[in-house]
Order: sequence, then structure tokens, then C-alpha cells
Amino acid sequence: MRKVLLLDVYNLIHRARTGFTSGDHAIVYNFFRGLRPIIALHNPDDVYFVLEGIPTHRVDLLPEYKGDRVSPGDSFHRQKKEIIKLVSEAFPFIVSRANDLECDDLIGNIARYWDSDGLECTVVSGDSDFIQLLDDNRNIKLWHPIKKKYIEKPDYDYVKWKALTGDKSDNIPGIKGVGSKTAEKLCLDDVMFHARLEQGDNRKLFERNMKLIAFVTIPHFRPSDFTISCAKLDKDKIYNVFNEYGFKSMLKESTWKNFIGTFES
Repeated sequence: MRKVLLLDVYNLIHRARTGFTSGDHAIVYNFFRGLRPIIALHNPDDVYFVLEGIPTHRVDLLPEYKGDRVSPGDSFHRQKKEIIKLVSEAFPFIVSRANDLECDDLIGNIARYWDSDGLECTVVSGDSDFIQLLDDNRNIKLWHPIKKKYIEKPDYDYVKWKALTGDKSDNIPGIKGVGSKTAEKLCLDDVMFHARLEQGDNRKLFERNMKLIAFVTIPHFRPSDFTISCAKLDKDKIYNVFNEYGFKSMLKESTWKNFIGTFES
């Protein structure tokens, strides 16, 4: 079976903030050092490198959406651009973006598109929102790059559960008094669930949250419509950038051979 790997790029770049911290390109170093084992482990036929868009429909629903997030700073944004530029120009990945959607929405559409075609799709992300893809798609898996394991499908509807609890990281308020355990019970008991929604403005809040959390379905979707670039492997360019940035440990003969061999295959 053909394998497709979908990388939640910003999630992986944020993860690269931990680890090696010296120099002007520490995040870039951590990112590429962590990228190789992911590719080697999953051994995909195609890799989608999916970038973030602007979630206009979610901001329309909730102007405070992600409004309390603190900027990681200029150095982070510069290095994020350096990573994206090098991947776009020198790695054999399909770089994709939907300008008016978050990368989660685009990854969801790509994964479901190839799943319906019988391909095995693995999403690489630490974002729990991708659990919703496990609900009704046979060939989609979710790999957590920090826990280094596949995430199991829960016994309940994930979107329904999260619409009840809310999401503090995205500034989405949940239903008052409903934590994770209570939400799980409500998802598994229709009588309790509907009784809770009848209280106050709970139903209105729940229905809005469902729209905020569920991935957008793009009409007449084709992955190629959202492709920005699809470069061939450029070993010389990668080597020159790594050398310019001072990644000496990655350019040692055995390490470099192992690194570049992963992407050649």
C-alpha cells in the first residue's frame, strides 16, 4: 500500500524550540535533526509539508480565537522562514497551503482524500485535534512526535467531546462545569447530553464550538490545487546551508550520509 506522510509544520517547528539552544539557527538545527528520524521511521512514498493559513471563518465565529497567544519572538519567525525556504527549494516534499484555512483543515482534507483512495496516511503532530480523523477513516493514523507513539481512537466522538470541554490553548470556552471526565460521560449518554444542552445557553455554545473544532470540508477538493512547490532533492543546497549555519555535527561524513540517504530513498 502506498504511504502518505503529512507533516504539521508549525507544530514541528514549535517543538524544535527545545533542545540545542546556542547560536542564531538553533531551531533550524533541531528541526532538521528531528525530521530525519521521522521520515526514516515511516518510510513514506509521499510527504506533504503543510503550512498555516489564516482561519478567517473561526475568527468570524469567535473574534477571541487564539487571541491570547504570546508571540515567540522575531528569532523564531526568522528561523521558521529559513526552514520553510530550505524545504521548499531543496527537499522532495509537496509543500501545501490553503490561504484562508489552518493547516489542520488542509491536512484533514488531504488525509481523507487519500484515505478514500485506499492509501495509508499518517499525520505527524502533537495537536490532539487530529484525533477527529481517526473516527471514521480506516487508513489514517496519528503519530505523536514527542510521545513517539500512535494515538489511539477514543471510545467517544472527539469533536463532540471537545466542543463540551472547550480548548484553552485556542481560547475556546467550554460549557461551565464540564471537564474531560464529565464530557466523556455526556458523549456516551444521549439523555444526559441533551439534558445538559437544555440548560441556559449551553446548546448555542456547543453548536458554535462544534463549528470551531471540526475540520472544514473543502468542496471538490484536490490536493494539487493547494500545492505551492514540489522540489527535487538538492543535496548541494542543503549541504551549503547547513555549512553556512555552522551545523558541523550534521556534516560529519557518516552523519551526512545517513541524513541525505533518508531523503534519497
